[in-house]
Amino acid sequence: MELWYTEQHTEDVRFSIKVDKHLYSEQSEFQRIDVFKSKEFGTFFTLDGLMMVTEKDEFIYHDMIVHVPMATNLNIKNVLVIGAGDGGTVRELTRYPSIEDIDMVEIDKLVVDVCREYLPQTSCKLDDPRVKLYFEDGLKFVRTKENTYDLIIVDSTDPFGPGEGLFTKEFYGNCYKALKEDGILVNQHESPYYETYAKSMQRAHKRIQEFFPVCRVYQAHIPTYPSGHWLFGFASKKYDPLNNIDAQAWDSLGLKTKYYNTDIHKGSFALPNYVKELLLVPSN
Repeated sequence: MELWYTEQHTEDVRFSIKVDKHLYSEQSEFQRIDVFKSKEFGTFFTLDGLMMVTEKDEFIYHDMIVHVPMATNLNIKNVLVIGAGDGGTVRELTRYPSIEDIDMVEIDKLVVDVCREYLPQTSCKLDDPRVKLYFEDGLKFVRTKENTYDLIIVDSTDPFGPGEGLFTKEFYGNCYKALKEDGILVNQHESPYYETYAKSMQRAHKRIQEFFPVCRVYQAHIPTYPSGHWLFGFASKKYDPLNNIDAQAWDSLGLKTKYYNTDIHKGSFALPNYVKELLLVPSN
């Protein structure tokens, strides 16, 4: 008997991976957590039936959500990560000795516990002494902060269920307040390809633009995410990721990455016309 993981990307599109073994399944207070083992993608992790991370392609997402803002401002010292229970974003951040503090806020402790057990590839740096873990609602957490962080990374699930509040105008306003005067906000920005995802992207982009003077969108190809075409939002009070990147300084750090480089950094902001058009006509 064959076992397949199938994710419904739209009413008419499904994505499937052949599964060797279903390693874990549990309903937490917030969502259903599953871990699978596959030949093609290694161990992978889903929430409420939606792909979150695979051993094979996680490096693309985590490289792009971390190294783009870090190369834009290499003086970042205090970081807030919201979501990111698999630990991959924190892993990449800890590679910078210049970072002093990383606050990670994940609403579901079981996600972190499961990833520690089944995905050490991504969770391996959660015990770094610079990392403080908070198991609470990121929306409520950020309300209490003002002029605190150099960088906020919103590594959230899609905009429904536990992640819904992280796509609201109130949340982005609180992020603006929590950032220092030259702070940067980076968020996973959904896919522009399928209509439902594109509308979520448009709404988020519109709301972020209301607060930040610098607001850009960049892209990466992530095979296991819907359509494979994935966007990230970059917003800042001061820094422009194209004009302020110091490629020579970042390259001199000698960080070994599998996806990101400073050429990709610049090229990732060159968007297809259909995406540019979507960004110009925000959804209500």
